[in-house]
Amino acid sequence: MEANQYLINFYNNYDEDSRLTLKHGTVEFLTTMHYIEKYIRTGNRVIEIGAGTGRYSHALARQGYAVDAVELVEHNIEVFRKNILPNENIRISQGNALDLSAFPDNEYDVTLVLGPLYHLYNKEDKRQALREAIRITKPKGVIFVAYVISDGCLLDEGFHRGNINVVEYIENGLLDPQTFAAKSEPKDLFELVRKEDIDDLMSAFPTTRLHYVATDGCALFMREAINAMDDETFDLYLQYHFATCERKDLLGITSHAVDVFRKEY
Repeated sequence: MEANQYLINFYNNYDEDSRLTLKHGTVEFLTTMHYIEKYIRTGNRVIEIGAGTGRYSHALARQGYAVDAVELVEHNIEVFRKNILPNENIRISQGNALDLSAFPDNEYDVTLVLGPLYHLYNKEDKRQALREAIRITKPKGVIFVAYVISDGCLLDEGFHRGNINVVEYIENGLLDPQTFAAKSEPKDLFELVRKEDIDDLMSAFPTTRLHYVATDGCALFMREAINAMDDETFDLYLQYHFATCERKDLLGITSHAVDVFRKEY
């Protein structure tokens, strides 16, 4: 089966909107929006590549920004379109993060790549997606790229919940028995990486890192506790998370991370 077909089959049967509206799921969304709001300015043009069902695109369009969105999976596009409000200046088209030739160079102030790197499995494809995102961004524009981080997933889905059989993953070559670094294939759906892998990818590009953020930290590991919090406690937890999500000693303990960088020229 082709890599894209694994992806299409998964999202045709996955309720992405529900994942992002549970309290523990909102930590990733709220953290990413917190950082987007540090850089976005009135009049900026935004593009979201791999927009899914449009949680970020809609949020920004409803704040008054002009948003273009690109999404591979037709099912996600259908949901995206159903959620467009009359006052949103937003366009969605079907496309692939590896080929954004429909979009001109140096066009966008803020570029969001918050899903495609989850589903690319070799360095060449990852760098091609990054190259395209950088190409369509204006000089001095800001790019946000999200990744799935192996250690947070292994701790939560493996050792904590038992949804990953760690012994079988080692036997099947999906986990290194010495370092516990992960290896993924398209049938596994998600590419699991560590910060050193991201640093290696980015070494090829003339960009400046602004932030590297553990976007959900321990939220998935603690999902039951977080979902049970009252609003006051949850707000306090978010304050703690925002204060610590860039601490170097905590960066690996997360299921998702966002690399925020500036295109220099």
